[in-house]
Amino acid sequence: MADLKTNFAGLTLKSPVIAGSCGLTADVEKLREMEKNGAGAVILKSVFEEQIRMDVQKMTGNSDSSEEGDYLRNYVRANTLQQYIDLVKAAKKSISIPVIASINCIADGEWVSFAKELEQAGADALELNVFVLPLDEFKESVETENIYYSIVKHLRSQVKLPLIVKISHYFTNLPTFVAKLKAVGADAITLFNRFYEPDIDIEQLTVGVASVFSNPQDLRTTLRWTGILAGKNPQLQISASTGVHGGEAVVKMLLAGATTVQICSAMYEEGVETIQTMNRFVASWMEKHDFCNIEQFRGKLSYADIENAARYERAQFMKYFSDRK
Repeated sequence: MADLKTNFAGLTLKSPVIAGSCGLTADVEKLREMEKNGAGAVILKSVFEEQIRMDVQKMTGNSDSSEEGDYLRNYVRANTLQQYIDLVKAAKKSISIPVIASINCIADGEWVSFAKELEQAGADALELNVFVLPLDEFKESVETENIYYSIVKHLRSQVKLPLIVKISHYFTNLPTFVAKLKAVGADAITLFNRFYEPDIDIEQLTVGVASVFSNPQDLRTTLRWTGILAGKNPQLQISASTGVHGGEAVVKMLLAGATTVQICSAMYEEGVETIQTMNRFVASWMEKHDFCNIEQFRGKLSYADIENAARYERAQFMKYFSDRK
């Protein structure tokens, strides 16, 4: 019988399929369903630093009173964070699989004290969803990257929780960047963030919002970099996210070298039961290919295999399109 257990960021999971951070993971009843359907772990809906700042700004408006602004800022922050701590505690009481808290932050600072509170509340790990949009043309890329290192290093010095850093692929040298994140204290990496994306309505002449859900084709970028990073460092623990919509995608990511995968859009579109469907597919595939456990094939088709290296490296279509009439 196929054994789906895996070790990720110091946690033992009964399945490599993790319920990623989203609105569904803010509902304790949904968390119970996820566990029932075989999720290896759940990542709670993120608490957003940006959202707290925006809420404070809306409440204060154009007020000139710094005292009023400070009061509202502290009130909104404390209320939001307390609600999140309550969610962590409720989740830990309701399910037995690992509960991973999630912080979406854009700067180093006060999040360290919050991380400590999450640790005390019983969170099994912490995922840092970090993205700094580089808009300042006078700032060098290394200055932006240093923000990420500072956040991870600061948190690592204060908490013992496993730290998982969720990043985008928008970096000049991703292997170097990831290696430095690991060096300053990251236990694992999640590839990749899925962002709010704008769209343009050419009839109404307005800027709106593109679809928030991923699609199966989004898997390709994640697959490329999972294969490359896992191949360069087999000890690096990667959670593959964005584009995982079925059991076949789970197998592909594990073969590329991922330790776990995260699903979100698939749960919205197919229901939480899709976790069980994915697990059954992986188990059936393993039995078909005579694999007893995941470590027997994880990374088997990563960049480390010289025969696959060119496939991961190639960026231009070259012959593929030149032969098509």
